[in-house]
Amino acid sequence: MRVIKKITLENKLTKFIEKMDWTPLSIYCSRLNGDILVGKITKREGKVTRYNDTGVEIQSFQRDNQEQEIYKYPYYITANVNSDICTSDYGKKAVEVVDKSGQHRFSYIGQESKFDSYGICTDILDHILVCDFGSHSVQVLDQNGQFVFVLLTPLHGVSQPRGLCVDEDDFLFVTQDNTNTVKVFQYLQ
Repeated sequence: MRVIKKITLENKLTKFIEKMDWTPLSIYCSRLNGDILVGKITKREGKVTRYNDTGVEIQSFQRDNQEQEIYKYPYYITANVNSDICTSDYGKKAVEVVDKSGQHRFSYIGQESKFDSYGICTDILDHILVCDFGSHSVQVLDQNGQFVFVLLTPLHGVSQPRGLCVDEDDFLFVTQDNTNTVKVFQYLQ
């Protein structure tokens, strides 16, 4: 049985989300509503499940309106200010976005022929930032999945970006593969 456990401030370990038949792969906790999003996989498919702040399953997203698979390997996950779920799907080599009810909004497959999506986050302007491991860049999309610009490249000292987040002071943190470092950039000014 697969279980997600929670550790309290008093270091008490409790079962939080129980009885998962799928393997949990990614997790995101929303500051807006307290929901927890978990990307999960089996040997053949992926899905995203929304839980409330007590660990009760609310929704699960796996297929679109045409019964097409949305996810294969939802490796990184986040949500924007509209509660859209933004997933970097390593198996599909794409960013997959669904609205808060689970309706597929768009897929983004990069600007070059080889897009290796990894880390993903959103900012206060509702941009989606995604690591493209293949082109060694961090790309910025608008809330509708349209490419806006390349934010970071090897010229900025970034190579094989893997994970990223933007904090409340608009600093962008970027991890890189095999470097044991986190680079910090002033993102929005």
